Amino acid sequence: MSTASHWDAVYRDKGEAQTSWFRPHLDESLRLIGTLRPAPDAPLLDVGGGRATLVDDLLLRGFRDVSVLDMSDAALAQVRRRLGANAARVQWIVGDITETELPAARYALWHDRAVFHFLTTAAERTRYVAAAARAVRAGGHALIATFAPDGPERCSDLPVCRYDATMLAAMFAPAFEQVAESRHIHVTPAGRPQPFTHVVLRRHRDA
Repeated sequence: MSTASHWDAVYRDKGEAQTSWFRPHLDESLRLIGTLRPAPDAPLLDVGGGRATLVDDLLLRGFRDVSVLDMSDAALAQVRRRLGANAARVQWIVGDITETELPAARYALWHDRAVFHFLTTAAERTRYVAAAARAVRAGGHALIATFAPDGPERCSDLPVCRYDATMLAAMFAPAFEQVAESRHIHVTPAGRPQPFTHVVLRRHRDA
């Protein structure tokens, strides 16, 4: 997996429109979160949030327990500045999700748009899935989005792994079961289509 210094340099040196993953709003993630109807006080975690506006939109929708994790302190600092006083309503976690210890069974929703596909070794993926299984409460959900099989092979000069819904859900078994999926075409600021696979997974109560 890439290092924090790589992502700090990306977020320091490139504006939003210069990064292929930028969207004004994470529409598909918000739609899928909406189908789950989490309570306003449900603990939500955005893994690899970067500069994404998901945290802004979650706060606007009335969620009161939102955390954002990213290995790039530079990215999170930019989001805090953007949010202004509202930044105090968010828990900010700087760290690598494959190494950061999170509270056990805390989160009702784990959201990840485009972190998991950067994990190119089995060891990294195993650590990630173990972290999610530990941190998501029984009956809670994980929403994972990666490049689809016909998506890009690289992003930010780094190799990625691509998944269809069946492959992606299998990575999280047996702790999670798939409850929904979608295919979404993200159009980059440069106008290039990037197919994404989204899966919604439920944490088993007995796994």
